[in-house]
Amino acid sequence: MAYKARLRGFDDILQNDIIDIKKLKELAFNGIPDDQGKRAICWRLLLNYLPPERASWTAFLAQKRELYNHFIDEMIIIPGSQCSEGDHPLSLNPDSMWQTFFKDNEVLLQIDKDVRRLCPDISFFQQPTDFPCSQIVNSMDAKRLHRRVEFSVLKSANVERKGLGITKIALSLKKANEDYAPMAEGEEAHWEVVERILFLYAKLNPGQSYVQGMNEILGPIYYAFASDPDPNYREYAEADSFFCFTNLMSEIRDFFIKSLDETDCGINSMMSRLLVQLKNSDLDIWLKFQQLELRPQYYSFRWLTLLLSQEFPLPDVLRIWDSLFSDENRFDFLIYICCAMIIILRNQLLSGDFPSCLKLLQNFPPMDIQIILNKAVELSKQKV
Repeated sequence: MAYKARLRGFDDILQNDIIDIKKLKELAFNGIPDDQGKRAICWRLLLNYLPPERASWTAFLAQKRELYNHFIDEMIIIPGSQCSEGDHPLSLNPDSMWQTFFKDNEVLLQIDKDVRRLCPDISFFQQPTDFPCSQIVNSMDAKRLHRRVEFSVLKSANVERKGLGITKIALSLKKANEDYAPMAEGEEAHWEVVERILFLYAKLNPGQSYVQGMNEILGPIYYAFASDPDPNYREYAEADSFFCFTNLMSEIRDFFIKSLDETDCGINSMMSRLLVQLKNSDLDIWLKFQQLELRPQYYSFRWLTLLLSQEFPLPDVLRIWDSLFSDENRFDFLIYICCAMIIILRNQLLSGDFPSCLKLLQNFPPMDIQIILNKAVELSKQKV
């Protein structure tokens, strides 16, 4: 009965002409229902993509989705198709389309490696999307990004495995070729879509480009949108994911820029805040960590940078992100969650040595995510 009441609560908010974002955050903080596409529509609102005025959604979404199509047309360059006279693969001209192509491929190589191993515990990202990008699949593979780097990946697979013996090399390359097996004509895997979003983001943000780990931030957003039961929204999961990811990255991009590590909004500041919170919440564990010289960068760098997306199964990550996206103080609650994770393991940590504690924190044991979230809420209400 409580679940149905929560569904009605979301319906009451989402059906208003003007969405009350404050009320939506209060309700979504305790979790968004998995069914009826509630999470997808709420995340679009919580990530400041959709405006609160429902009447403007149709025109707004049409404009954004058209803009995204324009990005695909303009930024996924095929050298030779639009080259100016004198432009060729050996050109040293910085404005050469070929030079741009080669530089793009350096970024694309890292993206390609990362997206292929996205959420390996589920098959979703290896499956074909119901709505492949027509601009890509109808271009006779000329614009399929992974085609541009397959040879480089297979070549590196061979180089990395030198000395393993001829049988192992042959098996490794056979496995690599299987991993790169194409989908049926006219189809695209979900990981290909994620790859394209990240590539376009890197092109549009050259100062930051792509940093390893961004795939783990985009993955849950795209999964939520591409799993929407409403085909009218699911068809545009790619474009909507791009803009929501861009908005989210604008808030956490400093975590991915090494030169900003020491600033107030950098990752080192976040780790320091976690340590202060731990000291205030459980002095015994804090003293134990001091004794062991177990510094927060050894275990919490990944927690904070990737918003815990690597520490829990995808369904739990979605639930955690409901609260993070609903946080009025944007990501303050992330500190409380991380602190709760440590305190929940206090008995093992207090009795452990450096290797055992580090291993425990770097491989957080499976447990009901609600236990952690409840503890985080409790910590957030403590008076220091």
